[in-house]
Amino acid sequence: MDDLLRRMEQYANNLESLVEEKTEQLSMEKRRSEELLYQVLPRPVAQQLMAGEMVQPESFECVTVYFSDIVGFTELCAASTPIQVVDLLNDLYSTFDRIIGFYDVYKVETIGDAYMVVSGLPERNGDQHAREICLMALAVVEAVRGFVVRHRPTHRLEVRVGVHSGPVCAGVVGVKMPHYCLFGDTVNTASRMESAGQPLRIHLSENTRALLSQWGTFAVERRGEVELKGRGRMLTHWLLHCSEPAAAARPAARAQPPPHYPILFPALPQPAIPLQVPYLVVEPPTLAA
Repeated sequence: MDDLLRRMEQYANNLESLVEEKTEQLSMEKRRSEELLYQVLPRPVAQQLMAGEMVQPESFECVTVYFSDIVGFTELCAASTPIQVVDLLNDLYSTFDRIIGFYDVYKVETIGDAYMVVSGLPERNGDQHAREICLMALAVVEAVRGFVVRHRPTHRLEVRVGVHSGPVCAGVVGVKMPHYCLFGDTVNTASRMESAGQPLRIHLSENTRALLSQWGTFAVERRGEVELKGRGRMLTHWLLHCSEPAAAARPAARAQPPPHYPILFPALPQPAIPLQVPYLVVEPPTLAA
């Protein structure tokens, strides 16, 4: 009788340990899934979706939109294999992804060689959006200057950058692979600013320049009126550099070993209790000849 009670107590302890471990594993997988979702959608939007709420479209009075693309990308693709093109874009976008992690910005999407970022949504940050985007743009251009194309080390990669500030509407579009999209003339104008720009230069609209002027630390050169497709003539500027101490501090932080991107499944702590006895062992099926 005593032996039976001892075995039952041991079984209960083992079962409790197994339940605790499975609970921890479930919690780990939940965190992995959440982290993956947070890399696809903005965190506040993803949290609403996970709570079963409908994400309503929202208007934002003023945000700053950034566009960049690779100069001569079509010719570079023609002289490269598909695998080389994918490796190039992955290397370049991973570099950009590491940079934007130091700024209050949200990566909207990449389309081919185009890279789109916004600041000021889904969480508003006052007028800081223009400053954050421009600091990020300066860091991106500086990184591109030293970027090496793996399959063509002698090729000098160049990007054009366009930045514009204004109102937008944002919301989640689609059920399968939902996407957080921006709509409005501000997005189109930012794209036109990029296409009308020059290699390794940051093309600013007058709206963005006016927002930057309140800090007094950004050096801007007047370009003059430029014809933009669908917009007519607009006064534009070149962003040259920033003299504020924060601009110098962030590149120093980037010198530290950065995490590898994209982090789809970040490392999570392993459970303290090792698994001793599996619930079920299933032998692989044997196909008849």
